[in-house]
Amino acid sequence: MDQNNLPFSKKNYTLMLIGIAIIVAGFIIMGLDSEPHGFGFLGLTLGPLVTLFGFIFEFYAIFHKSDN
Repeated sequence: MDQNNLPFSKKNYTLMLIGIAIIVAGFIIMGLDSEPHGFGFLGLTLGPLVTLFGFIFEFYAIFHKSDN
């Protein structure tokens, strides 16, 4: 019987927390845009790209297999 009842390893959870932090950082970057209604570089380009990278990183964190 498996001793570990958690669906993911500790590394998976750590990577997921990092991914959440990246997503939050992307939203913060979008909010920092000084242009009206967020139509500047930060609101339309950099923030969404950082957020998208965070979601891709989350998929990696979920599907990452442990070495055990």
